[in-house]
Amino acid sequence: MLTAATTAVLGLTAPAAQAAEDLTVNSVVVNGGKNVTVGTTHAKTFTVSVTATDDSGIEEADFYLYGPGYGFLQPNAPVTCTELSPTSSRCSAAFTVDPKVDLYDNDQAGTWYVDAFVASYDYDTYVSDKAGSFKLQRFSALTANASPEPVRKGATITVTGKLTRANWYTGTYTTYSKQPVRLQFHKKGGTGYSTVKTVYTSSTGTLKTTVTASADGYWRWSFAGSANTYPVTSKADYVDVQ
Repeated sequence: MLTAATTAVLGLTAPAAQAAEDLTVNSVVVNGGKNVTVGTTHAKTFTVSVTATDDSGIEEADFYLYGPGYGFLQPNAPVTCTELSPTSSRCSAAFTVDPKVDLYDNDQAGTWYVDAFVASYDYDTYVSDKAGSFKLQRFSALTANASPEPVRKGATITVTGKLTRANWYTGTYTTYSKQPVRLQFHKKGGTGYSTVKTVYTSSTGTLKTTVTASADGYWRWSFAGSANTYPVTSKADYVDVQ
């Protein structure tokens, strides 16, 4: 059962292959509107919900997920529809993606689609292979180290780190090169982090830069993510400035 999935809260009036005059799909929600991110070990289960309206009420629904790299997902169990009103229902199903079983190529990350069928009690139907869209993303990891600790005020602090992401082909985390990563600082007693500079990862995914020690505080790296890779922020490293 090949799986994948991720975001989207889309209000739709079905540019679909078929759409009955009285039956409309009002929204498609994947994973609560959040991207679906998958690492190399743990399976991810998420819900897809389609809300539809017809003057006779909604009788049944079915949907599947498909994406790049011949990705295809079936629901874990038949779609169930819950009546919201005499004319409207929310139809939902759970999907599970297991990176050790379902994801064999990194090209499967990206935009996926909801293929939906909805039927009313008076035999109106809605059919669309792009009722909604979402992203399936590769999970990422980021480290940070600031040294020396402690350091004299005015001296140089070297901040290093490494950005990696899930490689579904190898089942390991591999380096993510040539990506912009923000170096951020939180002064002790301050109210939050501010970006000091942006540094690009090397060909091996490593980060290295220098800053001037001015105050006690926490240093970290923050990656905003990309179309196929989840955003990540490293743990902070505290430096005592003397």
